[in-house]
Amino acid sequence: MEKILQIKDLNISFHTFAGEVKAIRGVSFDLFKGETLAIVGESGSGKSVTTKSIMRLLPEHNSEIKGGQVLFDGKDLTKLSDKQMQKIRGKDISMIFQDPMTSLNPTMKIGNQIMEPLIKHQNMSKGAARERAVELLRLVGIPKPEIRVDQYPHQFSGGMRQRVVIAIALACNPKVLIADEPTTALDVTIQAQILELMKDLQKKIDTSIIFITHDLGVVANVADRVAVMYGGKIVEVGTADEIFYNPKHPYTWGLISSMPDMETNDEELYSIPGTPPDLLDPPKGDAFAPRNPYVMKIDLEQEPPFFKVSDTHYAATWLLHPDAPKVEPPEAVKRRQSQFPGVKVGK
Repeated sequence: MEKILQIKDLNISFHTFAGEVKAIRGVSFDLFKGETLAIVGESGSGKSVTTKSIMRLLPEHNSEIKGGQVLFDGKDLTKLSDKQMQKIRGKDISMIFQDPMTSLNPTMKIGNQIMEPLIKHQNMSKGAARERAVELLRLVGIPKPEIRVDQYPHQFSGGMRQRVVIAIALACNPKVLIADEPTTALDVTIQAQILELMKDLQKKIDTSIIFITHDLGVVANVADRVAVMYGGKIVEVGTADEIFYNPKHPYTWGLISSMPDMETNDEELYSIPGTPPDLLDPPKGDAFAPRNPYVMKIDLEQEPPFFKVSDTHYAATWLLHPDAPKVEPPEAVKRRQSQFPGVKVGK
């Protein structure tokens, strides 16, 4: 498969009054043409910072890309000037933000906000851009787009506003679409419609999607591959089936055990003990060690490398080392494994 985007050993820090926050610590992943890659992890794990660095939307006054590359179309985006990035943002790489109300300008008609990237990046006339705006509103499922194009954001519901944000992001048929928790502010029925819409549109315009979420239920619906983030690092990566039915990292076990499914009885849902690491002073070994019920001495001393589980599945945990003791995953994980033929239970 063709790689459309490559992140290589990315390190990002924020300079604060308290000191240097090492928010991203050596993140690497690839995005392939036409696929949906979900980045999962709890708040503060570094999901949004990673993707905002691709768009170069980090605050200039206190953020610093300390190392690594973001390769797109043969260019390293971390080295481009603001002017060069303006030609890529919205045209080749677009972003759907979490809250549609703050993403839209309340003083501008919806149509004008969709027309803006078309006029800037595709040199369309106002008339042609307006026609395309109506077409895009129809594409994202907004009824009576000829009338709605002249309305303001406050005249739309939350779900409709999110559809408008998607229409703006898709206006120039981007090669990469970054969706930063695009359904968090919506209720479950609207959420399902938006996810369905994104899957449909991806097939129509053959775009690659990076989908950021902390909701594993959403991941099951949209992702081809999943990267699990913790403490500013990727700790496990694999196909959606591998991560859901054969996870290997104790953090992924915790995430999956904390998610109810149709088989869950009245047992209490698992919650991962403790809190995420302080990235002002990152831990020496495995960042997850203080919260890991399977912690070993080496976890506190050395950072684990990635161990290969299959050609598409890798996890950074010492439990996969040949000398590590055999550990049984939690019951919730074993239950999922039994539902999926072809995966091995245990180590």
